[in-house]
Amino acid sequence: MPGQFIINIFIAFLWVLIQDEDQFYVTTFVTGYIVGIGIVYLTHRLFGQRFYLSRLFAVVKLILLFNSELFQSSYQVLKQILSPKIKIQPGIFRYETKLRGEWEVPLLAMLLILTPGSVVIEVTPEGDAFYVHAIDVNESKENLLKSLDKFEKAIMEVTR
Repeated sequence: MPGQFIINIFIAFLWVLIQDEDQFYVTTFVTGYIVGIGIVYLTHRLFGQRFYLSRLFAVVKLILLFNSELFQSSYQVLKQILSPKIKIQPGIFRYETKLRGEWEVPLLAMLLILTPGSVVIEVTPEGDAFYVHAIDVNESKENLLKSLDKFEKAIMEVTR
């Protein structure tokens, strides 16, 4: 993917040279970069890799997903805290993950830790399962499992 980016920059510089302007204009370079994006997209199958900007879109999607899950879980925890009687049942459960690798598993654990109401207690030595503490196992476990599934899919889009 770095090769696609370098080719795109090269196309942008060629675009600037072809325009035959008396000085370097950033707008001309940006226009050449946009033209280069189109050219690289049309020829990205020749590289045998996926288009390099698709990973950027996947990262943005993961960030937006995390913000959405953060607000939803914050709302659920706030609702439990502000209720007149606290009826929570904290607990620990095991979650089997499809993710592998040095980046995927820790990223999922960090995203889960950052969302309120859940904490990753331990990751198995093989890296294929988490032990998760939930603030309310009865209510929040289903929502937490849905969030974990969404996070897994988004992380796989970014890393694979």
